[in-house]
Amino acid sequence: MSLPEILRRPLTVPVVASPLFIVSGPDLVIAQCKAGVVGSFPALNARPAPVLREWLTRIEAELAEHDAAHPDRPSAPYAVNQIVHRSNDRLEEDLQACVDFKVPIVITSLGAREDVNEAVHSYGGIVLHDVINDRFARKAIEKGADGLIAVAAGAGGHAGTQSPLALIREIRQWFDGPLLLSGAIAHGASILAAQVAGADLAYVGSAFISTDEANAVDDYKDMLVSSGAADIVYSNLFTGVHGNYLRGSIESAGLDPDALPVSDQSAMDFGSGGTTDAKAWKDIWGAGQGVGSLDRRGSVADLVDRLRSEYDAALARPVWTGRQEALVAR
Repeated sequence: MSLPEILRRPLTVPVVASPLFIVSGPDLVIAQCKAGVVGSFPALNARPAPVLREWLTRIEAELAEHDAAHPDRPSAPYAVNQIVHRSNDRLEEDLQACVDFKVPIVITSLGAREDVNEAVHSYGGIVLHDVINDRFARKAIEKGADGLIAVAAGAGGHAGTQSPLALIREIRQWFDGPLLLSGAIAHGASILAAQVAGADLAYVGSAFISTDEANAVDDYKDMLVSSGAADIVYSNLFTGVHGNYLRGSIESAGLDPDALPVSDQSAMDFGSGGTTDAKAWKDIWGAGQGVGSLDRRGSVADLVDRLRSEYDAALARPVWTGRQEALVAR
Protein backbone atom coordinates (compact mmCIF):
# COMPACT_ATOMS: atom_id res chain seq x y z
CA MET A 1 0.00 0.00 0.00
CA SER A 2 1.33 3.41 -0.95
CA LEU A 3 1.45 6.14 1.68
CA PRO A 4 2.57 9.77 1.23
CA GLU A 5 5.55 10.87 3.32
CA ILE A 6 3.42 12.78 5.82
CA LEU A 7 1.62 9.54 6.79
CA ARG A 8 4.82 7.50 6.97
CA ARG A 9 6.10 9.46 9.94
CA PRO A 10 6.44 7.35 13.11
CA LEU A 11 3.33 7.42 15.29
CA THR A 12 2.89 6.12 18.82
CA VAL A 13 -0.06 4.13 17.50
CA PRO A 14 -1.41 4.17 13.91
CA VAL A 15 -4.26 6.57 14.57
CA VAL A 16 -5.71 9.73 13.07
CA ALA A 17 -7.94 11.45 15.62
CA SER A 18 -11.16 12.44 13.89
CA PRO A 19 -12.36 16.07 13.90
CA LEU A 20 -15.11 16.44 16.49
CA PHE A 21 -17.77 19.12 16.17
CA ILE A 22 -17.42 21.66 19.02
CA VAL A 23 -15.16 19.25 20.95
CA SER A 24 -11.91 19.54 18.93
CA GLY A 25 -9.87 22.69 19.46
CA PRO A 26 -6.21 23.67 19.86
CA ASP A 27 -5.85 22.11 23.32
CA LEU A 28 -7.00 18.72 22.08
CA VAL A 29 -5.15 18.81 18.76
CA ILE A 30 -1.85 19.87 20.32
CA ALA A 31 -2.13 17.14 22.97
CA GLN A 32 -2.93 14.54 20.32
CA CYS A 33 0.03 15.49 18.14
CA LYS A 34 2.40 15.60 21.11
CA ALA A 35 1.19 12.15 22.16
CA GLY A 36 2.05 10.79 18.73
CA VAL A 37 -1.25 10.55 16.85
CA VAL A 38 -2.51 12.82 14.08
CA GLY A 39 -4.71 15.49 15.66
CA SER A 40 -7.51 17.22 13.78
CA PHE A 41 -10.34 19.72 14.15
CA PRO A 42 -13.19 21.07 11.99
CA ALA A 43 -12.45 24.53 10.60
CA LEU A 44 -15.99 25.51 11.58
CA ASN A 45 -15.17 24.99 15.26
CA ALA A 46 -13.12 28.22 15.12
CA ARG A 47 -15.75 30.94 15.42
CA PRO A 48 -15.89 33.58 14.13
CA ALA A 49 -13.90 32.82 10.99
CA PRO A 50 -10.77 34.91 11.83
CA VAL A 51 -10.24 32.67 14.89
CA LEU A 52 -9.16 29.87 12.54
CA ARG A 53 -5.91 31.69 11.78
CA GLU A 54 -5.34 32.24 15.49
CA TRP A 55 -5.76 28.51 16.12
CA LEU A 56 -3.41 27.57 13.29
CA THR A 57 -0.80 30.02 14.57
CA ARG A 58 -0.97 28.56 18.06
CA ILE A 59 -0.93 24.92 16.92
CA GLU A 60 2.09 25.38 14.69
CA ALA A 61 4.00 27.40 17.30
CA GLU A 62 3.44 24.94 20.14
CA LEU A 63 4.22 21.89 18.02
CA ALA A 64 7.39 23.53 16.74
CA GLU A 65 8.41 24.29 20.31
CA HIS A 66 7.74 20.69 21.30
CA ASP A 67 9.77 19.35 18.39
CA ALA A 68 12.73 21.58 19.24
CA ALA A 69 12.67 20.36 22.83
CA HIS A 70 12.12 16.69 21.92
CA PRO A 71 13.99 15.90 18.68
CA ASP A 72 13.91 12.20 19.61
CA ARG A 73 10.10 12.12 19.64
CA PRO A 74 8.70 14.87 17.41
CA SER A 75 5.01 15.60 17.23
CA ALA A 76 2.67 13.97 14.73
CA PRO A 77 1.22 16.11 11.92
CA TYR A 78 -2.16 17.80 12.30
CA ALA A 79 -5.19 18.05 10.02
CA VAL A 80 -8.05 20.46 9.40
CA ASN A 81 -11.50 19.26 8.39
CA GLN A 82 -13.38 21.21 5.73
CA ILE A 83 -17.11 20.68 5.19
CA VAL A 84 -17.50 21.18 1.45
CA HIS A 85 -21.31 21.05 1.43
CA ARG A 86 -22.82 24.02 -0.40
CA SER A 87 -24.33 25.41 2.82
CA ASN A 88 -20.85 26.08 4.26
CA ASP A 89 -20.49 29.77 3.42
CA ARG A 90 -17.06 29.89 5.09
CA LEU A 91 -15.38 27.31 2.88
CA GLU A 92 -13.50 29.72 0.62
CA GLU A 93 -12.15 31.78 3.50
CA ASP A 94 -11.24 28.75 5.61
CA LEU A 95 -9.58 27.01 2.69
CA GLN A 96 -7.44 30.06 2.01
CA ALA A 97 -6.28 29.97 5.62
CA CYS A 98 -5.23 26.34 5.14
CA VAL A 99 -3.31 27.29 2.01
CA ASP A 100 -1.59 30.22 3.71
CA PHE A 101 -0.53 28.06 6.66
CA LYS A 102 0.28 25.05 4.46
CA VAL A 103 -1.82 22.74 6.60
CA PRO A 104 -0.25 19.31 5.99
CA ILE A 105 -3.48 17.27 5.91
CA VAL A 106 -6.96 18.43 4.95
CA ILE A 107 -9.94 16.17 5.64
CA THR A 108 -12.93 16.86 3.40
CA SER A 109 -16.50 15.84 4.17
CA LEU A 110 -19.97 15.96 2.61
CA GLY A 111 -18.93 16.34 -1.00
CA ALA A 112 -15.78 16.00 -3.11
CA ARG A 113 -14.53 19.05 -5.01
CA GLU A 114 -11.67 19.26 -7.45
CA ASP A 115 -10.96 22.93 -6.67
CA VAL A 116 -10.50 22.16 -2.97
CA ASN A 117 -8.13 19.30 -3.74
CA GLU A 118 -6.15 21.45 -6.17
CA ALA A 119 -5.80 24.22 -3.58
CA VAL A 120 -4.35 21.80 -1.02
CA HIS A 121 -2.06 20.21 -3.60
CA SER A 122 -0.75 23.65 -4.61
CA TYR A 123 1.49 23.75 -1.52
CA GLY A 124 2.13 20.03 -1.16
CA GLY A 125 -0.63 19.11 1.28
CA ILE A 126 -2.73 15.96 1.03
CA VAL A 127 -6.49 15.46 1.08
CA LEU A 128 -8.27 12.61 2.85
CA HIS A 129 -11.98 12.33 2.06
CA ASP A 130 -14.79 10.85 4.20
CA VAL A 131 -16.85 8.20 2.40
CA ILE A 132 -19.63 5.86 3.50
CA ASN A 133 -19.70 3.58 0.46
CA ASP A 134 -17.66 2.46 -2.54
CA ARG A 135 -19.48 4.75 -4.98
CA PHE A 136 -18.54 7.87 -3.05
CA ALA A 137 -15.00 6.52 -2.66
CA ARG A 138 -14.57 6.25 -6.42
CA LYS A 139 -15.93 9.77 -6.95
CA ALA A 140 -13.53 11.21 -4.37
CA ILE A 141 -10.47 9.66 -6.01
CA GLU A 142 -11.67 10.68 -9.47
CA LYS A 143 -11.84 14.28 -8.24
CA GLY A 144 -8.30 14.21 -6.88
CA ALA A 145 -8.42 13.14 -3.24
CA ASP A 146 -5.20 11.47 -2.09
CA GLY A 147 -6.75 9.08 0.37
CA LEU A 148 -10.02 7.85 1.83
CA ILE A 149 -11.60 7.56 5.24
CA ALA A 150 -14.08 4.69 5.23
CA VAL A 151 -16.76 5.73 7.71
CA ALA A 152 -18.50 2.47 8.49
CA ALA A 153 -21.40 1.44 10.68
CA GLY A 154 -20.92 2.27 14.32
CA ALA A 155 -18.85 5.42 13.84
CA GLY A 156 -19.65 8.45 15.97
CA GLY A 157 -21.30 11.48 14.41
CA HIS A 158 -22.09 11.22 10.69
CA ALA A 159 -21.73 7.54 9.93
CA GLY A 160 -22.56 5.03 7.25
CA THR A 161 -24.43 1.75 7.54
CA GLN A 162 -22.05 -0.70 5.90
CA SER A 163 -19.94 -3.23 7.74
CA PRO A 164 -16.32 -2.09 8.03
CA LEU A 165 -15.19 -5.45 6.64
CA ALA A 166 -17.37 -5.10 3.56
CA LEU A 167 -16.52 -1.44 2.96
CA ILE A 168 -12.76 -1.89 3.31
CA ARG A 169 -12.66 -4.91 1.00
CA GLU A 170 -14.69 -3.21 -1.73
CA ILE A 171 -12.39 -0.19 -1.71
CA ARG A 172 -9.22 -2.27 -1.59
CA GLN A 173 -10.24 -4.13 -4.73
CA TRP A 174 -9.29 -1.06 -6.78
CA PHE A 175 -7.50 1.43 -4.49
CA ASP A 176 -4.05 0.90 -2.96
CA GLY A 177 -3.56 4.42 -1.61
CA PRO A 178 -4.05 5.78 1.92
CA LEU A 179 -7.10 4.23 3.54
CA LEU A 180 -8.36 4.88 7.05
CA LEU A 181 -11.17 3.05 8.84
CA SER A 182 -13.71 4.67 11.14
CA GLY A 183 -16.32 2.84 13.15
CA ALA A 184 -16.45 1.77 16.81
CA ILE A 185 -12.66 1.93 17.28
CA ALA A 186 -11.81 2.76 20.89
CA HIS A 187 -9.43 -0.08 21.83
CA GLY A 188 -5.91 -0.93 20.71
CA ALA A 189 -6.98 -4.35 19.46
CA SER A 190 -9.57 -2.65 17.24
CA ILE A 191 -6.83 -0.48 15.73
CA LEU A 192 -4.88 -3.61 14.82
CA ALA A 193 -8.05 -5.21 13.46
CA ALA A 194 -8.53 -2.21 11.15
CA GLN A 195 -5.05 -2.75 9.74
CA VAL A 196 -5.52 -6.49 9.36
CA ALA A 197 -8.74 -5.79 7.46
CA GLY A 198 -6.82 -3.61 4.99
CA ALA A 199 -6.71 -0.09 6.40
CA ASP A 200 -3.45 1.80 6.89
CA LEU A 201 -4.60 3.68 9.96
CA ALA A 202 -7.54 3.79 12.33
CA TYR A 203 -9.74 6.87 12.62
CA VAL A 204 -10.66 7.36 16.28
CA GLY A 205 -13.12 9.92 17.61
CA SER A 206 -15.35 9.17 20.57
CA ALA A 207 -12.53 8.00 22.84
CA PHE A 208 -10.92 11.44 22.66
CA ILE A 209 -14.11 13.19 23.78
CA SER A 210 -13.59 11.69 27.23
CA THR A 211 -10.14 13.26 27.63
CA ASP A 212 -9.24 16.22 29.81
CA GLU A 213 -8.25 18.37 26.81
CA ALA A 214 -11.54 17.91 24.92
CA ASN A 215 -13.92 20.86 24.77
CA ALA A 216 -16.84 18.91 26.19
CA VAL A 217 -18.81 19.33 29.41
CA ASP A 218 -18.23 16.88 32.24
CA ASP A 219 -21.70 15.35 31.83
CA TYR A 220 -20.86 14.46 28.22
CA LYS A 221 -17.57 12.83 29.22
CA ASP A 222 -19.19 10.96 32.09
CA MET A 223 -21.99 9.69 29.84
CA LEU A 224 -19.42 8.38 27.36
CA VAL A 225 -17.62 6.22 29.89
CA SER A 226 -20.87 4.91 31.37
CA SER A 227 -22.46 4.00 28.03
CA GLY A 228 -22.29 0.98 25.75
CA ALA A 229 -23.16 0.18 22.17
CA ALA A 230 -26.85 -0.23 23.07
CA ASP A 231 -26.91 3.43 24.14
CA ILE A 232 -26.13 4.71 20.63
CA VAL A 233 -29.00 6.00 18.47
CA TYR A 234 -28.75 6.43 14.68
CA SER A 235 -30.76 9.40 13.36
CA ASN A 236 -30.67 12.20 10.77
CA LEU A 237 -32.90 14.51 12.81
CA PHE A 238 -30.20 16.76 14.17
CA THR A 239 -28.20 17.72 11.08
CA GLY A 240 -30.05 16.25 8.12
CA VAL A 241 -27.33 13.60 7.78
CA HIS A 242 -27.58 10.27 9.57
CA GLY A 243 -25.30 9.95 12.54
CA ASN A 244 -24.84 8.22 15.89
CA TYR A 245 -25.70 9.95 19.16
CA LEU A 246 -25.86 9.16 22.87
CA ARG A 247 -29.32 8.04 23.95
CA GLY A 248 -29.01 9.84 27.28
CA SER A 249 -28.41 13.22 25.67
CA ILE A 250 -31.46 12.81 23.45
CA GLU A 251 -33.61 11.97 26.45
CA SER A 252 -32.22 14.96 28.37
CA ALA A 253 -33.34 17.18 25.50
CA GLY A 254 -36.90 15.98 26.03
CA LEU A 255 -37.01 13.70 22.99
CA ASP A 256 -37.89 10.04 22.67
CA PRO A 257 -34.83 8.31 21.13
CA ASP A 258 -37.03 5.44 19.99
CA ALA A 259 -39.49 7.68 18.12
CA LEU A 260 -37.42 10.40 16.46
CA PRO A 261 -38.87 11.99 13.33
CA VAL A 262 -36.97 11.81 10.07
CA SER A 263 -35.39 15.05 8.87
CA ASP A 264 -35.46 16.33 5.30
CA GLN A 265 -31.91 15.93 3.98
CA SER A 266 -32.31 19.15 1.99
CA ALA A 267 -32.43 20.97 5.34
CA MET A 268 -28.74 20.32 5.97
CA ASP A 269 -27.12 23.54 7.10
CA PHE A 270 -23.42 23.94 7.78
CA GLY A 271 -23.37 27.72 7.40
CA SER A 272 -21.17 29.88 9.57
CA GLY A 273 -24.08 31.08 11.67
CA GLY A 274 -23.25 33.25 14.64
CA THR A 275 -21.98 30.92 17.35
CA THR A 276 -22.48 27.28 18.18
CA ASP A 277 -25.05 28.41 20.77
CA ALA A 278 -27.40 29.13 17.87
CA LYS A 279 -27.69 25.40 17.18
CA ALA A 280 -30.74 23.94 18.88
CA TRP A 281 -29.12 20.49 18.90
CA LYS A 282 -25.80 21.51 20.47
CA ASP A 283 -26.59 19.41 23.54
CA ILE A 284 -27.24 16.28 21.49
CA TRP A 285 -23.97 14.44 21.92
CA GLY A 286 -22.39 12.35 19.19
CA ALA A 287 -20.65 9.06 19.96
CA GLY A 288 -19.84 5.77 18.27
CA GLN A 289 -20.64 2.22 19.25
CA GLY A 290 -17.12 1.70 20.58
CA VAL A 291 -17.89 3.60 23.80
CA GLY A 292 -18.20 0.31 25.66
CA SER A 293 -14.38 0.15 25.60
CA LEU A 294 -14.16 3.35 27.67
CA ASP A 295 -14.16 2.87 31.42
CA ARG A 296 -12.46 6.00 32.70
CA ARG A 297 -11.56 9.58 31.91
CA GLY A 298 -8.04 10.94 31.66
CA SER A 299 -5.60 12.92 29.58
CA VAL A 300 -4.89 12.43 25.89
CA ALA A 301 -1.45 11.09 26.83
CA ASP A 302 -3.08 8.52 29.14
CA LEU A 303 -5.49 7.42 26.41
CA VAL A 304 -2.78 7.07 23.76
CA ASP A 305 -0.61 5.10 26.21
CA ARG A 306 -3.53 2.75 26.84
CA LEU A 307 -4.21 2.32 23.13
CA ARG A 308 -0.54 1.56 22.52
CA SER A 309 -0.44 -1.01 25.32
CA GLU A 310 -3.58 -2.71 24.01
CA TYR A 311 -2.26 -2.60 20.45
CA ASP A 312 1.05 -4.20 21.48
CA ALA A 313 -0.78 -6.87 23.48
CA ALA A 314 -2.97 -7.69 20.47
CA LEU A 315 0.11 -7.99 18.27
CA ALA A 316 1.67 -10.43 20.72
CA ARG A 317 -1.44 -12.55 21.23
CA PRO A 318 -1.52 -15.92 19.41
CA VAL A 319 -4.32 -16.02 16.85
CA TRP A 320 -6.37 -19.13 16.09
CA THR A 321 -4.05 -21.33 18.15
CA GLY A 322 -6.83 -23.60 19.36
CA ARG A 323 -8.34 -23.90 15.90
CA GLN A 324 -4.98 -24.74 14.35
CA GLU A 325 -4.36 -27.44 16.94
CA ALA A 326 -7.80 -28.91 16.28
CA LEU A 327 -7.11 -29.05 12.56
CA VAL A 328 -3.74 -30.73 13.13
CA ALA A 329 -5.36 -33.30 15.44
CA ARG A 330 -7.84 -34.19 12.71
